[in-house]
Amino acid sequence: MISFLVPAHDEAANIAATIASIRAAVGARAHEVIVVADACSDDTAQLARDAGARVLEVDVRQIAAARNAGAAAARGDVLVFVDADTRIDAAVVEGLERALAAGAVGGGALVRFDRPVPWWAHVLVPLMTAAYFAMRLAAGCFVFATREAFAAVGGFDKELFAAEEVEFSRALKRYAKAVRFADGRRGRFVVLRQRVETSARKLRTHSGWRLLGDVLRLALRGRRGVRDRKALSLWYGPRQLDPGARGHHGG
Repeated sequence: MISFLVPAHDEAANIAATIASIRAAVGARAHEVIVVADACSDDTAQLARDAGARVLEVDVRQIAAARNAGAAAARGDVLVFVDADTRIDAAVVEGLERALAAGAVGGGALVRFDRPVPWWAHVLVPLMTAAYFAMRLAAGCFVFATREAFAAVGGFDKELFAAEEVEFSRALKRYAKAVRFADGRRGRFVVLRQRVETSARKLRTHSGWRLLGDVLRLALRGRRGVRDRKALSLWYGPRQLDPGARGHHGG
């Protein structure tokens, strides 16, 4: 069974559509959807229940810890972490199944952003996507692992308040190199060529200079920079109204 785990903080505008996209993508396959409603002050939890998901309510205000909580509650042997503002489709699930059959122990997928996006994003986003693919890192909005691999690497690092998917990707790649299946194949870490669609709200509500400054600051500080929630307002500060959001991607 595939367990889809959706961490969510105040995602009432998105959660129902995200769950619907998972249901449509997975079809008749055995699966479950667990929404981890983290410190929500809106109707995220109830809307998720209404959409047919299991809901786990926590108060950790940390994406890594919320993901780990979802994994602990999951029953599936494959864990797929999907952000609450991200949509998947049948091609992604089919690509996931093929990768697992070929020996993948974990990985991610390519990403596209919903529209509209600012002009500068048409240059920056393809470069970022290419860099992630070249480094074989899973983008945070869609990450998967077998239960065995997740347990072996200890899940997501709860010391990190951002970039936890980067550390998780590296840990899974180390695990993939070490594991060997009964037929002699080594494990694999895979970035699917199929794309998920995630919200571009950060691109729409923050300037390019602000985003570039935050990225450079984190790069200079390294691991120290993502261990302090107070320094990560881009992820943990008040959410700004998204004036360019479409109906299925609210602020």
